[in-house]
Amino acid sequence: MIHGKRNPPRPGLRGLALAMLLVGVSGCAAVISRATDPLADNLTQAILNHNDPETIAAAVPTYLVLLDSLLQSAPEDPGLLLASATLHSAFAGNFVQDADRSKRLHARALGLAGEAACLAAAGCALRSEPYPRFEAWVGEQEDPALLYTLATSWAGYVQAHSDDWRAVAELARVRALLQRVLVLDEAHEHGGAHLYLGVLDTLAPPALGGRPEEGRSHFERAWALSEERHLTAKVLLAERYARMLFDRELHDQVLREVLAADPEAPGLTLANTIAQAQARALLADADHYF
Repeated sequence: MIHGKRNPPRPGLRGLALAMLLVGVSGCAAVISRATDPLADNLTQAILNHNDPETIAAAVPTYLVLLDSLLQSAPEDPGLLLASATLHSAFAGNFVQDADRSKRLHARALGLAGEAACLAAAGCALRSEPYPRFEAWVGEQEDPALLYTLATSWAGYVQAHSDDWRAVAELARVRALLQRVLVLDEAHEHGGAHLYLGVLDTLAPPALGGRPEEGRSHFERAWALSEERHLTAKVLLAERYARMLFDRELHDQVLREVLAADPEAPGLTLANTIAQAQARALLADADHYF
C-alpha cells in the first residue's frame, strides 16, 4: 500500500517481505551443499550467480522435493533440516503470491528450523518457552548459521502471518536471535542479520516506537560488510528509511546508485538483479509517494 505525503507511514511487515525477497535468496548458498558436495556447490553457485529470477523460480521447487526425499532417509539430520528450512523460506518469500500457500510454506520452514535447533542445540519448544529461558538459550549458542536460519525462517513466518498479532509478538524472539548472530559473526550471509534488524527498526515511525536511525545504521553496516556489493542494503535504505522520513533526495540518489551498479558479484548476482528490479519500481512510484 502506498501512503501519500500527508499520511505518515503505517507500521507493518511489508519490509520483512522485501528482506525475505532479497536476503533469503542468498541464504540458498548453504542449501544444496549440505546435502551433497561437488555437484551441490556447483548448483549453489549457479543459482546465486544467475541473472534471471524467473528461471530460478521455476527450478527451486525441484530442489524442495529433492531435500524432502533426502530427509526421508535422514529425518534427524540438522544440516538437511536447516537446508530445507532455508529453501522453503526463501522460495515462499521470493516467488509465492498466494497468501494461504505462503503461510503453509513459511510454517513448514519454521517447523524444520525449529526441529534442527531442537536436535542440534536442545532448543526445543522455543516459541512457547518463557522469554527469559529463551533469551538464556540464545545467549549460550555458538553457531551463527543455525541461529540465522532459525531467525530468518521465523521472520518469514511472521510476515506471512502478519494478520495474527500472536505471531507478530514473536518478533522480539527473532530480534534476539539476530542480535546473537551479530555477536558471533556479523558478516554472516553478507551481513544479512543487519538487514533484518534494519527492517525491524523501521517497521514503525519514531512516534510509534520505530528506530529509523538505528535501522539506517544497520543497512549501512551491511553495505560495508558486503564490500559495497550487496545492493539489497541500498534498496532497503531507500524503501524503509528514506520513505519513512520523506527524504526524496536520499531516496532517489540511493536508488539511482543501485541502478548504475554492476549487479554481477560472486554469490550476489541473483539478489542484486532482484534488487535492481525493486529499485526501478520504487523510482517509478516516487512521484506518487512523495
